[in-house]
Amino acid sequence: MIKEYEQELFEVVGYDKEVADAIVRPNITYWKDAWRRLRKNKVAIFSMVTLLVIGLSCILIPILSRVDYTGQNVAMTHLKPGSQHWFGTDELGRDVFVRLWMGGRVSILIGLLGAVVSLVFGTLYGGISGYFGGLIDDIMMRIVEVIVGIPYMIVVILVSISLGKGLPSLIIALCITSWTGLARLVRGQVLQLKENEYVLASKALGASPMRIILKHLLPNTMSVIIVNTTFQIPGFMFAEAFLSFIGLGVQPPYTSWGAMAALGQQQMSYYPHELLFPAVAISLTMLTFNLLGDGLRDALDPKLRQ
Repeated sequence: MIKEYEQELFEVVGYDKEVADAIVRPNITYWKDAWRRLRKNKVAIFSMVTLLVIGLSCILIPILSRVDYTGQNVAMTHLKPGSQHWFGTDELGRDVFVRLWMGGRVSILIGLLGAVVSLVFGTLYGGISGYFGGLIDDIMMRIVEVIVGIPYMIVVILVSISLGKGLPSLIIALCITSWTGLARLVRGQVLQLKENEYVLASKALGASPMRIILKHLLPNTMSVIIVNTTFQIPGFMFAEAFLSFIGLGVQPPYTSWGAMAALGQQQMSYYPHELLFPAVAISLTMLTFNLLGDGLRDALDPKLRQ
């Protein structure tokens, strides 16, 4: 009875155990907290693992396979999936399984390379436009609006006529107009951040505009940049698949998922496996990138930080 009385006597009024645990909990950085929240998102982690498996398969299977993805055998055309050819063969007797992973190299490479080019140019362009503002911002944004107003299909056709069909011209055509969306996002973020105290302090200390943009403004917009980039990669892949499907993309002997789907749709009625496998590869990769982008958007949102 005395012990209970003493416990009530010395008990702190308004004591909350959860609040106390939060106070004594060690502080963690923004990126560690984002990674902690991302790990709790099982869908995003599953998507990340799936993308890792697809990427490793595209790298290793064409190297380890004894079958050349360009090898033709007219005596074994249109074979159905089996033990010898897991995904069957196409109209020229080429192994669909090896060609699928070889085509994945090209499709994913285009997606990554296009996203990197858009990332670099879009962030710098948007950062400079938002930081200087005024007349410079007006001129730079009018240029963006003109580029956005040009359909990318016209750009692809003009580049193909000038440089010829193929992978280099395809990447150039896609990158010409792809950076404008990210530039607008970065510009909006920089317009909000450039009035903060640390930016004004850097100006007072004599820091150059480029140093302020690269060291202070762009790192604080990194969450928006990362999320936008993860959504751009499947966009590039779909654009490549569409252009290869209509004959403006990757040209033989190289292949991609879009080029394989274009050949497979001609045989869809009798040999559906030739269209099914590249279509599933395109859909699965784009879905996992989008799910990972959703997870990163939630993980990098500073409003959800705990």
